[in-house]
Amino acid sequence: METLKAIASFGALSQETRLEAFRLLIRHEPDGLPAGEIARQLGVPHNTMSAHLSVLTRAGLVLSQRQSRSIIYRANLSRMQETIRFLINDCCAGHPQVCEPLTSALIACPAQPDKL
Repeated sequence: METLKAIASFGALSQETRLEAFRLLIRHEPDGLPAGEIARQLGVPHNTMSAHLSVLTRAGLVLSQRQSRSIIYRANLSRMQETIRFLINDCCAGHPQVCEPLTSALIACPAQPDKL
């Protein structure tokens, strides 16, 4: 993962509503949620939620798929894994033992492939 993708990921998650939307989508994997339901659950106006979802989508953290009249959004877990790997590789600077406690904790998180 290149530095610009990591910056885009963290930039997108640096806003509270976008972080909450991403967390909500992770909890609703693998089915995802329609945009209106995300807005309702977070108490955010629909047009504002649409703008936040666009930022998350451009950063690659959210995937969308049209299902009849709805757009279903899902967390892109593989992109989040790439971002975490980038940080680990960068902070370890060739010394994996430095990050071993962190990597051990991450192994407990099951990987889910993209379905969209």
